[in-house]
Amino acid sequence: MGFLKKFFRNVYHEELPAAPASSFETLNEDQLEAHLGVARYGSFTLSDAVRPSYALEVVPSCGYRHDTYRDEQSKKNVPVLMAAASREQLFEAFMELLDPLGPVVDVVLETSHDYNASGHQDLYREHIDMPILQSILWDFEDLLVNDGCTGIAVLNPATPQEVQFDEHKLLIVYGKELTKYEHVLGDWNIPCRDDMRFITEAEHVHSTNDEYIQQFEQLKMRLGIESEY
Repeated sequence: MGFLKKFFRNVYHEELPAAPASSFETLNEDQLEAHLGVARYGSFTLSDAVRPSYALEVVPSCGYRHDTYRDEQSKKNVPVLMAAASREQLFEAFMELLDPLGPVVDVVLETSHDYNASGHQDLYREHIDMPILQSILWDFEDLLVNDGCTGIAVLNPATPQEVQFDEHKLLIVYGKELTKYEHVLGDWNIPCRDDMRFITEAEHVHSTNDEYIQQFEQLKMRLGIESEY
């Protein structure tokens, strides 16, 4: 019942203009509870932040693929690595992906806790020493791993490169020269699978609770974040 006691909402691929009726609406309470209680798919374990659709259009699995992000301002394509890691290795892999960014970085906190508002908020902090940032993030591991309404991005504008740990608990790296990041993923036995699909590419459900909302405010304060990005 733990997952059911939390607020949850259906989210579709972000590029779609509108979400169709949810398949979760057709389930009875027992079916819903059973589905949301499943965290393990083969050797892959989800965090508490998100669950896939009942029909499992995308079965959660470990791996990464190469992708491209179109920067409309510069009109250039930016190389991207998108990765999914099992819960037991997820946060440590994220922390190691931060190392190649350098000694001083910027941070963006993403929140969609105010689910009555459209979209989400991005909160920005410039120029924080990497050891200080990583120490703070370790203190908030539970929030960052298990809250489906909290995401974080760490970037070095001088490179420019960015590592994102999003609300779906995907690991996403943007920028050129991503070989070091591929080595980190390889060290964690996260294989390259350029044909893989991610949980974001089908219906899924996010989870949060009041405690995580309070922890998010504490994290924001520890990072010295006040203004919107």
